[in-house]
Amino acid sequence: MKIEYPTMPVAVKRPRGRPRSFDRDQALARAMQVFWEKGYEAASMQDLLGAMDISSPSLYAAFGDKEALFLEAVQQYNRSVSEQCACEDNVPARQAIEELLTELAGLFTDRSHPPGCLAVIALMTGNTTSTKVQRLLAAEREEAKARLHMRIEGGVKRGELPRDTDVASLVDFYSAVISGMSLQAREGATRKTLLGLAQTAMRAWPETPAKRGKKKAVHTA
Repeated sequence: MKIEYPTMPVAVKRPRGRPRSFDRDQALARAMQVFWEKGYEAASMQDLLGAMDISSPSLYAAFGDKEALFLEAVQQYNRSVSEQCACEDNVPARQAIEELLTELAGLFTDRSHPPGCLAVIALMTGNTTSTKVQRLLAAEREEAKARLHMRIEGGVKRGELPRDTDVASLVDFYSAVISGMSLQAREGATRKTLLGLAQTAMRAWPETPAKRGKKKAVHTA
């Protein structure tokens, strides 16, 4: 036998405080521009509040303090760049790295936003942040290097690079190239200049076993 219980009124839980009157994503994008242009230390709360067009209480309620806002802006930037520079898994390692440097040459000199790389600027200007934020920024950088490592190591496994390739050193080299391209862009370098740097960097790519063998054969003939 089915027992039917009387229907009881359900209390509707209302959110506390006033509803948010601004677009959070848009505010974050504007904060990102400020940090991108000035770095962490030089970006004042007045700069951020003015760009985001919100009050100080709203900023703290939506994002926390300046450090938390900075970190979220960097994470959002890194996600955006990763999506923009994404490459198919089956693309050869050399082509993937070259396409990455080419894409970054355009991104770092795009006049629609501040020049250079926000992630590089974050590491250079975030010295006064908390230990927690420092660790998270370091983790973001290690994640970027891990993606390079996966690409290059995959190339070694597929025979695109010599078996004795020092993958870690190659990752450090191209990470340094990317940081250097960012700094050059901050100093006014053009896309053409950065593309030249990228092409020069690709000349350091280890020769494939097949090409190495051809050179030996020509030398001994």
